[in-house]
Amino acid sequence: MNLPVPRFLRALYRKEPISSFIVLVGAVDMVMGGVGERWSLFSLGLVVTLLAVALRWWQGQKSQEMVIETKPRRYLPPSTSRQPLPMLTQERRRS
Repeated sequence: MNLPVPRFLRALYRKEPISSFIVLVGAVDMVMGGVGERWSLFSLGLVVTLLAVALRWWQGQKSQEMVIETKPRRYLPPSTSRQPLPMLTQERRRS
């Protein structure tokens, strides 16, 4: 039985599989607890889901900080019209 799953859900699940699995487990606990009127299971599922969402948000914030590039404090001086340096290859001497 294949249920049609929207593309963005599949992409999100493939991007962060661990936190998506934890959200799924928490959501299932919430549904089971809500339908069966087991409020402790419902609250456990709610807490697990909220923790997984917070974990995903925290990981997203951490990756955004890494992407930010810092500007260099000093720049190289402008190039002058001097002649270029010689090549650094050694010429083999024949004896």
